[in-house]
Amino acid sequence: MDEPSLKSRLPASIAEKVQSIVRKGTAATVVVDASEIPAASRDGFEEAIRDMLLEEDGVDEVRVAMMAERAAPKPTPPIIAVGSGKGGVGKSTLSANLAVALARLGRKVGVVDADIYGPSQPKILANEGERPQARDEKLVPVPSGYGVALLSMGHLVPPGQAIAWRGPMAGNALTQLIDAHWGEAEVLVVDLPPGTGDVQLTMLSRHKPAGAVIVSTPQDLALIDAQRAAQMFHDGDVPLIGLVENMAGYSCPHCGEVSDPFGRGGVEAVSQESGIPFLGRIPLDPKIRADSDAGTPPAAGEGEQADAFTAIARQLSDWLDSKDRD
Repeated sequence: MDEPSLKSRLPASIAEKVQSIVRKGTAATVVVDASEIPAASRDGFEEAIRDMLLEEDGVDEVRVAMMAERAAPKPTPPIIAVGSGKGGVGKSTLSANLAVALARLGRKVGVVDADIYGPSQPKILANEGERPQARDEKLVPVPSGYGVALLSMGHLVPPGQAIAWRGPMAGNALTQLIDAHWGEAEVLVVDLPPGTGDVQLTMLSRHKPAGAVIVSTPQDLALIDAQRAAQMFHDGDVPLIGLVENMAGYSCPHCGEVSDPFGRGGVEAVSQESGIPFLGRIPLDPKIRADSDAGTPPAAGEGEQADAFTAIARQLSDWLDSKDRD
């Protein structure tokens, strides 16, 4: 069934609010003008669209983006979104260490752990078990020992508890984390979940980032997914600050020989082909993993690992300065 036909199957009171329906295979993405829909009614409106379209033959996935002229209040600091096409590429470790490195460069930084279903930032930034306070119905971020403030679902649910939420609930959780009391923070580093799902759609429609960083390992499968993530930000008119190649080069601690278990240079090649800036490489180093698990991000210390994160953070800082001058 084509897109106009799908729209015609909706009641007139709902269809008049639908700006477009884009059908790709068995998935349908619906854009809704929510400017005249009360905020308290939007979740029910979204669920109604999803339930009705899922009854149609050949449709097994429905995504709804609620666009409003009066969007949810945007945070004062600009957002740098850190995304990836797939999980397991080190996105959360990169996000935390870039935030710490930016703080060491003099930036006032907040971190939003937007990986609603798999929050890991409280562990990396060593404030697990702490709960944020609320003021004026907004959350107050939890400080860390590394000069950055953090909000994460990991602060709001018990450790190890599974979060089984549908898209609207995850989107509302993201809004609660971003629309918080960030105080003097001048930039938010947002650690997105992998892929291009509901949380990313909510980010683009309600809390548009100032720019995005895409992280990938060098192998072909990861690069294919990373390009999809980059395309999503491009389609959402979000500037792509650059690409980062993670887990690039392993130095044997015994003989010093450098090998490339995941390959090398693939992200830089994509950068050259696409014109997206290449920000640098992070080595495959067991110390980065161990320090992150221990709540001591390498960027807070000295040495080769810290230097790799700092070099990328300096480029982000320069990008923010150039944006301020525009």
